[in-house]
Amino acid sequence: MNINHEGVLKLTKMEKKFLRKQSKARHVLLKHEGIQAVSYPTQSLVIANGGLGNAVSRKQLLLTLEKCGPVEALLMPPNKPYAFVIFQTIEESKKAYSILNGKEIIDDLGQKIFLYLNFVEKAQWKKLGLQALPPGLLVVEEIISSEEEKMLLESVNWTEDTGNQHFQRSLKHRRVKHFGYEFHYENNTVDKDKPLPGGLPEICSSILEKLLKEGYIKHKPDQLTINQYEPGHGIPAHIDSHSAFEHEIVSLSLGSAIVMDFKHPEGVTVQVMLPRRSLLVMTGESRYLWTHGITPRKFDTIQASEQFKGGIINSDIGDLTLSKRGMRTSFTFRKVRRIPCNCSYSSVCDRQRKATPPSLLESSKEALELEQKHVHHVYDEIASHFSSTRHSPWPRIVEFLKALPSGSIVADIGCGNGKYLGINKELYMIGCDRSRNLVDICRERQFQALVCDALAVPVRSGSCDACISIAVIHHFATAVSVAFPSVKERRVEALQEIARLLRSGGQALIYVWAMEQEYRDQKSKYLKGNRISQGDKGELNSATSMEQLLVNQMPEGVSEDPGLSVHSSNNTKDEECKSRKVLNSELPIHTNRTCFHSQDVLVPWHLKGKPGKDKAVEQSGLARCPDPRPVFHRYYHVFCNGELEASCQAVGDVSILQSFYDQGNWCVVLQKV
Repeated sequence: MNINHEGVLKLTKMEKKFLRKQSKARHVLLKHEGIQAVSYPTQSLVIANGGLGNAVSRKQLLLTLEKCGPVEALLMPPNKPYAFVIFQTIEESKKAYSILNGKEIIDDLGQKIFLYLNFVEKAQWKKLGLQALPPGLLVVEEIISSEEEKMLLESVNWTEDTGNQHFQRSLKHRRVKHFGYEFHYENNTVDKDKPLPGGLPEICSSILEKLLKEGYIKHKPDQLTINQYEPGHGIPAHIDSHSAFEHEIVSLSLGSAIVMDFKHPEGVTVQVMLPRRSLLVMTGESRYLWTHGITPRKFDTIQASEQFKGGIINSDIGDLTLSKRGMRTSFTFRKVRRIPCNCSYSSVCDRQRKATPPSLLESSKEALELEQKHVHHVYDEIASHFSSTRHSPWPRIVEFLKALPSGSIVADIGCGNGKYLGINKELYMIGCDRSRNLVDICRERQFQALVCDALAVPVRSGSCDACISIAVIHHFATAVSVAFPSVKERRVEALQEIARLLRSGGQALIYVWAMEQEYRDQKSKYLKGNRISQGDKGELNSATSMEQLLVNQMPEGVSEDPGLSVHSSNNTKDEECKSRKVLNSELPIHTNRTCFHSQDVLVPWHLKGKPGKDKAVEQSGLARCPDPRPVFHRYYHVFCNGELEASCQAVGDVSILQSFYDQGNWCVVLQKV
């Protein structure tokens, strides 16, 4: 600090910036976690940006803290971007407050972050209740030796017979091989009358005999699926088909450990650590009722205790850290079922459920309500501001439109402000959008557009030569329930509606926002956080959640959600306004410019305008606040790698001509069969 000629302390620009960010951290902690920071020194500190949710490991943070004195406890809540530290004395805590505030460290992803510390009277955390493994689930550690693991991994030749679709199958996010019977992903079953030649690999025989002898399985498997996962990739939550396979399913984890998520229909989620060389056994309820899947991420939250290897990741925040994923290969063994399934879980049994077709599901109503509140209403309110950010077309979409024959009839489903309607003057284009205010903007620009739902477009079947759907389908909430997973999911229904409009041979280009904002070791512009406005460089992403990043000219790493990731926030006032509906929502609010931790999220939009004068403020029920930017939250389902293709395959009468990744979006080009 400098002292001017009048003897008054004068803060430097950097000191002012530091105080703003420290104040923001203190405010967010109180508002969203209910923890009050105090102005006087204590033994306990809360560390903003120093949490597991910021890819900071326990070991890394502890090494930094211990330079200030002995640490009595380090508490790191799962998935939170902050941590608590308790020093043995107040003097050591004061030293850490002085030395580490604003300190730059490198997280486990290699990114620079800044720590911001505040004193708290007591480090508190709401502990979760004790959890147990789902009934029928068993994790057997070190089921095979390291030598056996090596032989199994070396036995898989991923390069041979690449032209044989039955021998090797690529699903983009993982490599897959099938033995015994080919698994058909389009209907999640096998053709029981068409076994593959050769049966199961001979190298598996001794292992299967061991599993039979020790009672882990009762039927000798006749089907094997080998999956190879690269770090950062996963598999969507699912239940293995009841009618396709017998009671027990077992899986070997080789090469690297992984955390698998198990979820009960009532919402209970259990995270289970599967160590390297372990066996996962699913029988009973865990096999038939609970979904299981692997969340795409490069680090897993695990127990820090050296003795911990496999099982449930508990809620002891004094014993959690990060584990970096490696290349993992799983050998999953099943026995093909020959008689109908008669399990006691009829609500999720694909055989028993066929006899009881559902009426309108409660989940369908809830999905529609969610879309009305967090999609339809929001876009009508922000239409003008939104339109001001959507003017630079994406090159690959322009390329698609300009390659169409002259005179083609093209429908833009979810056209927004009509940005693509005038790209190719040789086409006859018509747009539609659910937002009346956006359609009015299209009409002002002399474009042909109408108001309608993307699930019911009032255009004759087979009348379009081409369609585009850019950043629309990810706004549909699922209508699939655990009880009736065969009921059409709304995102698939939207794809089917597009297919209905196409003539035979017609093509459609579809963009959705990707879960993976880092692909092939390259970060999307969304994560890079370009500082210049969209008006200068065009859209960051065709997904409509990107705009607030640049329109508001937020610096790199800015956090706009209830998290405590404030290491590079801007100089605007704290976020004060939020819809009352959002406060009661169970959906997580995404932190802008960060990786996704959930596929279903609410993404903030900061509306430009003055409180009290903006129509959006008057009609939306938002509270008055000192921040001149009311905050709206839009629902998104971000797609995992391969999920869009799988949804397209469920449509049935289209083929995928091309699929690609375009700056944070998964994209496909379909052709009507």
